[in-house]
Amino acid sequence: MPPARKRARTYDSAKVRAAVHAQFGNVREAVRTLTPEQLALPTRLGGWTVRELVAHTGTALGAVSRFVDLPEPAGKDVTLLDWPFATAVDADTIADVGRRLAEQNPDLDAHLGDIERRFTEDLARHPGTRLLATGIGPLPLADYLVTRTVELVVHSDDLNAAVPGLDIPYDRQALAAATRLLADALAVKAPGASTEVRIPPFAVVQCVEGPRHTRGTPPNVVETDPLTWIRLATGRVRWAAALADAKVSASGERADLGGLLPLMA
Repeated sequence: MPPARKRARTYDSAKVRAAVHAQFGNVREAVRTLTPEQLALPTRLGGWTVRELVAHTGTALGAVSRFVDLPEPAGKDVTLLDWPFATAVDADTIADVGRRLAEQNPDLDAHLGDIERRFTEDLARHPGTRLLATGIGPLPLADYLVTRTVELVVHSDDLNAAVPGLDIPYDRQALAAATRLLADALAVKAPGASTEVRIPPFAVVQCVEGPRHTRGTPPNVVETDPLTWIRLATGRVRWAAALADAKVSASGERADLGGLLPLMA
């Protein structure tokens, strides 16, 4: 796990809470429209079906409820910027959980509704400073909710890719938080100031060791849109493919990020 050598940016807790609710609501609305045939479609996540991916997406909020049920840990020894590098887990185990949840909950809308109600109740009972014993270590609830925007945006995109014609919208605040967290993670993984990565309208970070840029146009610039950046950072799209499809522009000898991506396994 790369050390978090950079101080995490501040997020508006109220906006993040609203964004998580909004993006989860967008998923629920889309799930209500899916036919049995669409739910049986494969996804780009190995052997997962759409039904299994929907069931898994519910765990983005379900994890919050699970953690608030645990005793509050004594101290905080990790930061929000540690999270992207600590997400490599047993894919087979996660897939098994997704399949089991899909089998146990044939009414997916009711399943997601139960998760959402519990999540809403938990947020009403706990302040953002409440520490959670997450899988990577103690994190404040407010920080952990930022990670939920990544999970929900990424899996909304996975579902859109799996079902022709499905168009789950992306809440602007959720997309912004997810983009910024993953951009900052890049700056942690490759500290420096020789390359400027632009993801308008949400984030600009400097990274990669080398001569520091001080004025004018930086000699090494990478620019892309938020969804392409999130796909690159999570391995949904490879750097070479994004360049070939003109989804990302890169200029300068230190603008090749292919060896740094993806950030999350």
